[in-house]
Amino acid sequence: MTAIHITDIEAAINYWRGRAPSPDGVLLAPEVRALAEVYALMIHAREHEVAVEGFPTYAMAAWLVWFDTMPDTPCIAICSTSQGDEKCKGCGRSFDEVQFWTAMEPADKRAVWRRITIEGDSWRFNRYAERAAERRGQSF
Repeated sequence: MTAIHITDIEAAINYWRGRAPSPDGVLLAPEVRALAEVYALMIHAREHEVAVEGFPTYAMAAWLVWFDTMPDTPCIAICSTSQGDEKCKGCGRSFDEVQFWTAMEPADKRAVWRRITIEGDSWRFNRYAERAAERRGQSF
């Protein structure tokens, strides 16, 4: 099942709250409201993920706008899968994830991002974290 994690829903809500703030502290922008409805149902059901199948269309459109603001790939241009490793030492993705990245759906990409961030053992998150940040225009 392809799913979106609750932390991505939260991040998308915060993105839209910054982009379209409430004019009076009560009313929500349509994008925030759509995502907040999904979020509320997840909280009520005590779910950490929500299936992409059946995800409300307007909420998905809002989530995809947020998704497009994220870095497309965790690659730091040091790929050990090309040397035969099953898991890239540079970014932490599996050989198949590296090979099929461009064909993956957004929710699947976010699931990979979540996993490699939690693992935090690839060079992206230690030895070359500064290099990865430079590619995104950030600094430490």
